[in-house]
Amino acid sequence: MKLTRRKFMAGASCASVSLAASITGAAEPPAKAALPKAFIDGTGEGWRAMVEADFEKVNCEDGTFTWKEGVIYCTGKPVGVVKSKKPYKNLELVVEWRHMKSAGNSGVFIWATPASLDNLKKGKGRLPKGIECQILDHGYAENFKKRHKKDPDWFTSNGDVFPCGVKMKPFPPVAPNGSRSFPSKNLSRGVKEWNHYYIRCINGEVRLWVNGEEVSGGTACDPSEGFLCLESEGSPVEFKNLRIRELP
Repeated sequence: MKLTRRKFMAGASCASVSLAASITGAAEPPAKAALPKAFIDGTGEGWRAMVEADFEKVNCEDGTFTWKEGVIYCTGKPVGVVKSKKPYKNLELVVEWRHMKSAGNSGVFIWATPASLDNLKKGKGRLPKGIECQILDHGYAENFKKRHKKDPDWFTSNGDVFPCGVKMKPFPPVAPNGSRSFPSKNLSRGVKEWNHYYIRCINGEVRLWVNGEEVSGGTACDPSEGFLCLESEGSPVEFKNLRIRELP
């Protein structure tokens, strides 16, 4: 393994701490649990919080989405979205989410098209065209298995990324019908447990990290510019620490 300057300095730092502790005889403080590799928390240069003023209603009721003390509460009814007031092209996005009931369904839309959002405002359809990073509770798959006596093969509950009425070439593993990028690992947590998404969108490519590890995505997205949306789809869901960094 090639020893980079970063790895060398990290190792040197750890060695210095251990040596100092042995010399002074002082006990080392309990080590904090290491964050997963590539965990992005949305802090640092260029990052900012996305707040209520950044969004506007499209086809939901006034009380479907509410912002209170840093948490975005979504009732899940009716099915629809709120959208960012401005479009974005290249960006990084972080958000924490949790479902409040089993089998909950939601999502974050990237690059939602203006025309589809206009149609939603006119009462035509329920969800926009764009790239969806799905937010699905494990109970959804469990219910599918109970009803159909088989495991679902066209969706997962661990971070699918797929196009809705637009173009995208999904990263493997790919759903049998070729439309979805399935997650390479099953990392999502269950009802009322907070999950963390880091979404990176650059030059028509979308990549999703679930709880600190990259699992799914796609390339050749067309269009590769548009609006961000939070989805309401039938069940209560909560979001927090929604942050964005625009990229060149």
